[in-house]
Amino acid sequence: QVQLVESGGGWVQPGGSLRLSCAASGSMFSTYNMDWYRQAPGKNRELVASITNNGRQDYADSGKGRFTISRDNAKLALYLQMNNLQPEDTAVYFCSAERYNMRFWGSGTLVTVSS
Repeated sequence: QVQLVESGGGWVQPGGSLRLSCAASGSMFSTYNMDWYRQAPGKNRELVASITNNGRQDYADSGKGRFTISRDNAKLALYLQMNNLQPEDTAVYFCSAERYNMRFWGSGTLVTVSS
């Protein structure tokens, strides 16, 4: 089992940047596939970016060219660098870990993009 805690959310103006972090605890972090999801008010939770245990990255169309997912297995950490943020990126962002069809979630961090 793995425990996840997100940080780095906040308020930013359109065009700005934020870096989200997810601190993991528990065993075998490097064996998990890791994802960032987000949930905007009144909408379903959606996948933003993924990174496999081998480091392969994948992005939803909404984040391609603007978001970068990365991980540091030695630090038990997952990151999401978000650039050129827009109001439609406003959401609660969740870190998620998946292994053997078991998925674990953090409690989320709020990102607000407005002028």
